[in-house]
Amino acid sequence: TMQTQFPKVELPQIPERIYRIEDYGAVKGGEVSNTEAIRKAIEAAHEAGGGRVVVGAGIWLTGPVELLSHVELHVEQGGLLLFHKHDEEYPLVRSNYEGESRIRATSPIHAMDQTDIAITGKGVIDGNGQLWRMVKSMKLTAKQWEKLTKSGGVVAEGNDGPHWFPSEGSYLGHKVPNVDPEDPDWQAKAMQYFDYHRPVMVNLIRCKRILIEDITLQNSPAWNLHPIFCEHLTLRNAIIRNPWYAQNGDGLDLESCRFVEIDGTSFDVGDDAICMKAGKNAPARKIPIPTEYVTIRNCVVYHGHGGFVVGSEMSRGVRHIHVSNCLFIGTDVGIRFKSALGRGGVVEDITLDGINMVNIENEAIIFTMGYTDAFDKNKAQTDDVPEFKNITIRNTVCRGAGRALRVDGLAQLPIHDITLENVELTAKTGFFCREAENIHFQNVTIVDERDPERRLHYDQATFAGGDASEF
Repeated sequence: TMQTQFPKVELPQIPERIYRIEDYGAVKGGEVSNTEAIRKAIEAAHEAGGGRVVVGAGIWLTGPVELLSHVELHVEQGGLLLFHKHDEEYPLVRSNYEGESRIRATSPIHAMDQTDIAITGKGVIDGNGQLWRMVKSMKLTAKQWEKLTKSGGVVAEGNDGPHWFPSEGSYLGHKVPNVDPEDPDWQAKAMQYFDYHRPVMVNLIRCKRILIEDITLQNSPAWNLHPIFCEHLTLRNAIIRNPWYAQNGDGLDLESCRFVEIDGTSFDVGDDAICMKAGKNAPARKIPIPTEYVTIRNCVVYHGHGGFVVGSEMSRGVRHIHVSNCLFIGTDVGIRFKSALGRGGVVEDITLDGINMVNIENEAIIFTMGYTDAFDKNKAQTDDVPEFKNITIRNTVCRGAGRALRVDGLAQLPIHDITLENVELTAKTGFFCREAENIHFQNVTIVDERDPERRLHYDQATFAGGDASEF
């Protein structure tokens, strides 16, 4: 197959000037809020034509930080930029979350329509997400749950056991339909559920030439890193962390971005780790910007719902993606493609090469169109049907999984032209295949985890819907 030519990812141009936040009145120690001092330092750098705003060693408390063009936010080794939660500093805004227009609190770090921006340094940025997030009891031990519920907040029954909410507003917000961002009275209506509108931690909208390097981004209120409609983004040698029980605690959600390089970054999170998205359903497709030209290499994923993930919001399309030399260790699902009727859009030209996985809880590899049951799968719906095609997984090993491979398509448009080449998967269950066409195996071995002598080996084989494995 022809290898797609990926354009070079451009790095930001940022002058060498240094702006230390203490020169603008910042006080370390974690008792004084430095929102204003950091804002002044960023504005001074921006107005001078750009520079590096430096957060030194120590604990620096702050409210939201807005990045401006040609400015690098640099947290030195030993420095902790810690976001407090003074609600008045996080005004509600009309934003985009889970692929739809939504009301959210202001993100701790945000930028819109800026060029040449960076977040760097060996320090730590912490979103204090535990002050915002609900927690499901099923994700904690009895002792952890007891300690959490004694700390305050609200406990209520959920569909999967008791849930803990940090406040009454958070609890009530989960019970009512989302406030419509187009409602003229949206602010007053949403305000009473303020804590429910927890933000993504780093929200970058329509920015160009972004570098995120060396930094630890952790403990986000919702998703950790969410670039949307951005171009020329480099994420390298960073650490993206959230507690494993963090609700919606995704690592990277790359949405409708192009020209992206992700290298040498580790993820240990509460939901999907490295996730490609592109808006949700028909309204999203009015803005035809796919996620494309993405290179991902040398990354490690520890806990996460999926290691490398596409979807489920992929309505503007996801294409031209190359993933290589990654480790997924103890992830719920390894390689995860998910969508549903109603999304529309095409996922195509994706290659994964050299993925090594161990101790995967569920599927090593899954392609599913049954991610949500918002639509009856048997209904004769013919528009807004998503498509997965031309995806290659090669030189890949998984030792230990619930299931080796699942391909679960739609009658209206089967998942098609998927190639596995030089792949070995050890799992409790083999593979499942329905509503699929041209699922091609070349030198693929599937090993029964409980009886390693039982091996299914395929030199050359092609499967369609209805095929299933022998164990």
